[in-house]
Amino acid sequence: MSTLLQETTFVVVDLETTGASPKKGAAITEIGAVKVKGGEIIGEFKSFVNPLSPIPEYITAMTGINDLMLAHAPVIDEIFPTFLEFAGSHNESVLVAHNAPFDLSFLKSAAKELDYEWPKYKTLDTVTIARQLLTKEDVRDCKLGTLAQFFGTKTEPNHRALDDAKATTEILHGLFERLGSLEITTLDQLLEFAKTAAHIQRQNYWGLTSI
Repeated sequence: MSTLLQETTFVVVDLETTGASPKKGAAITEIGAVKVKGGEIIGEFKSFVNPLSPIPEYITAMTGINDLMLAHAPVIDEIFPTFLEFAGSHNESVLVAHNAPFDLSFLKSAAKELDYEWPKYKTLDTVTIARQLLTKEDVRDCKLGTLAQFFGTKTEPNHRALDDAKATTEILHGLFERLGSLEITTLDQLLEFAKTAAHIQRQNYWGLTSI
């Protein structure tokens, strides 16, 4: 039998970076993650990461993170194994992120650079799920701030990794409530729903930005 959602361990992760893509030389500056099971937070992870390069001014303006704050932070080589230990086994944890392809691209790039085998995590994107469950009458877009306001999250997104991960966790639980009305109660059902939703959105994308 598939694992019930309330018995599944979800690791909700958010990254801050120096740019939009690791392929263009951008690097991670902050990692935040929340481990949750049965609606309860069972762990939190938070760390600055020294990118070994200057932070662009527009990134500092958006996140408040500056070069001085990262001067003595661990480099990715030091913090990456610690994060993987927190995330846990791919047999036990499901990774969740808002606009997951962005975060996963940086994490997988770091794994490759450090010669780590990336665990075969099951992954969920709250953007994809939200686009399928909500309508334009519900929200104008699926930005993190918009969804946080819609679901009334206690944590307000602020372009800082842990706070954004906390807000995403609350959004995930809000989406779970809506999934319940569709009788989606197991992890396999959710993964299939997300897979179908992603396919539908590729075919008929309703034009909502995600970050």
